[in-house]
Amino acid sequence: MYKGGAGGLDRRGTPHGPFRRVLRRVIYFFSYHLILARRSTRVVRAAGFHLTVRPTVFHPRYFISSECFAQFIDSLDLRGKQVIDVGTGSGILALAAARAGAQKVFAADINPNAALNAAENGRANGLGDRVTAVCTNLLSALAPRPLFDVILSSPPKHAGEPRNLADRGWHAGPAYRDIAALFDQARERLKPGGRLYVMVLSLRPRFIQSVDRRRRIPRTPRSRALDPHRVADHL
Repeated sequence: MYKGGAGGLDRRGTPHGPFRRVLRRVIYFFSYHLILARRSTRVVRAAGFHLTVRPTVFHPRYFISSECFAQFIDSLDLRGKQVIDVGTGSGILALAAARAGAQKVFAADINPNAALNAAENGRANGLGDRVTAVCTNLLSALAPRPLFDVILSSPPKHAGEPRNLADRGWHAGPAYRDIAALFDQARERLKPGGRLYVMVLSLRPRFIQSVDRRRRIPRTPRSRALDPHRVADHL
């Protein structure tokens, strides 16, 4: 279990060598200019879903984290659960949660294009009755009370100031500023016995971090996202 503030994001990591630093810059350069900053809408198939991916929305096909996490969610028994996917992007993880049996899934993203996109993809895959999109910064628009059995998040994996809306899918701000509040917010909104699943990636092998609330984790038919003030009406 993480110790310290912000779920351990404040811990100083091992400095990367020059080769790794150069490699990361090269990967980011091509990822940003060829994928993140694209201006066209793409249609792809990923994790068994037919997805439309709007401009500025994180692409679930070119980055392995989305399909890897969706595969993990497929192994969960979410029958009858209330679930939220934070930083949903195209909505792929929210759809996977619905496929795994969740009774209700909220697809949340600070990017309004992503929230709209997730709502569209929910309907396109026959899951629109159980997947509701909401535009919010992490969980801040939702009441700080136990709402969810499961919280999912595949947040931006790299520290650094995002240059624009599209880049928020890659950079989480200096010292992971933009996602540091997730852990405290999740603790307030998880039901007793609820779980938070966060995917963390690096150049090392990928893994998924699960934190049990009992262990005290560190502190619609039309194409539009749901007003966050109406979320409680759907629970």
